[in-house]
Amino acid sequence: MPLIELDAAGVAVATPDGDRVLLEPTTLTLTERRVAVVGANGSGKSTLARMLNGLVAPTTGAVRVDGLDVRRQGAAVRRKVAFSFTDPSAQLVMPTCVEDVELSLRRHERSAGRRRDLALAVLERYGLAEKADVSVHSLSGGQRQLLALAGVLATDPDVLVADEPTTLLDLANTRRVGDLLLGLDQQLVLVTHDLALARRCDRVLVVEDARVVHDGEPEAAVAAYEASVLG
Repeated sequence: MPLIELDAAGVAVATPDGDRVLLEPTTLTLTERRVAVVGANGSGKSTLARMLNGLVAPTTGAVRVDGLDVRRQGAAVRRKVAFSFTDPSAQLVMPTCVEDVELSLRRHERSAGRRRDLALAVLERYGLAEKADVSVHSLSGGQRQLLALAGVLATDPDVLVADEPTTLLDLANTRRVGDLLLGLDQQLVLVTHDLALARRCDRVLVVEDARVVHDGEPEAAVAAYEASVLG
């Protein structure tokens, strides 16, 4: 598995009233195949996730992926670490499904014909082959999320960071997308409110008030989170 290191990495933003801390300095080493991050809205869990591929730069400390610093070597890190957003509309920018996957492959395959063949193979892998030339806007919510995942995984990254990928989905599609994510060969860092999904991971981080307050085995970590929320 890739080695992800947060070395006293913290994030703060300037406001008229002074700096606002989004994540306190945090030291972590993530080597497990499936790591879940849970916490309330606004707790800092998405900030932590976005630091892993340079979408957010640490204000203090450093974040490294296999020795690559996300602040100084961001392009190289993003080739290793893919990011999937909660709302797939943030990622789906081309008119049709196959064109959207082709866009993801543009830096990896210069031949347009070969790029289309690769994109079709990716759609086949994720059960979307018959949707190749369909408008992305006509897809169901579950299909859109699958397409967004297909696009970011098409380049075969080492790590996938998924930020609440099932939040907008119904029960059936939540299970389908969850099964897909947990079955990936890539290392997965999964930000989620779905505690059943978190329990299926190898390690769970609990984020509260911009701090990692619990880090460990899934059942114990989820129980600690539930206790803090429910009292």
